Amino acid sequence: MSQDLLVERLFEALVNGDRPVARGIVQETLSKGAAPSALLTDLFWPAHEHIEKLNRSDQMTGVAYHLSTRLLRMLVDQAAARLDAGTPRGDSVFCACGPSQGEELAAQMACDLLESSGFEVSFTGGGVPADEVLAVVQDRQPTYLLLFASAASDLPDIRRIIDTMKEIGACAKTKVVVGGGVFNRADGLAEEIGANLWAYSPHDLVDLLTLPPEEIPAPSQRVVQPPRQQVRKTRAAA
Repeated sequence: MSQDLLVERLFEALVNGDRPVARGIVQETLSKGAAPSALLTDLFWPAHEHIEKLNRSDQMTGVAYHLSTRLLRMLVDQAAARLDAGTPRGDSVFCACGPSQGEELAAQMACDLLESSGFEVSFTGGGVPADEVLAVVQDRQPTYLLLFASAASDLPDIRRIIDTMKEIGACAKTKVVVGGGVFNRADGLAEEIGANLWAYSPHDLVDLLTLPPEEIPAPSQRVVQPPRQQVRKTRAAA
């Protein structure tokens, strides 16, 4: 079975809240030799993006959205437990995101993949005030501050964090990385807002941050890439 059909099957199970079928699809994927990380990059992320797209365009009922995001979070948690711990790289990531379920879920996938790639990761989840994020960044001085899967409503706080970091100069070695969400939909926004780096998916984020420093491109040098797998148009209502 092709990967896009597998993703579509998972999407249908998610919006219907069908836990046994969703777990069965995961087991089927693993039984074919897929690595646990591939569950996140090739199965869960495409399904998540399709769910978020339909929800933004009001093509999904509230019940379907809640069923799908909560079930997908369960699957992501289980997949994360299967990931191998990567060889420590000596780089640390402090991650925050917006308050919505979708943003938290996307950021969680990104953090799981980064940790399995050897990064030291701390993840606040969503809804933490910008001044508290700044205080932690100043205290810990992480290699990267990751603000992933943000909605348009998150932009004022993200801009304030970036501007304040530059003004006070207390985190000169910390690079701000943004990704997913509105940054994928608004060309040039990452650079305009002052971010150092931009990634369009968790898989792309890992690829980006594991490059040698001299090879990491600026946001202006990157273009939005299509999802690794694309869910075909399907019925969104539960």
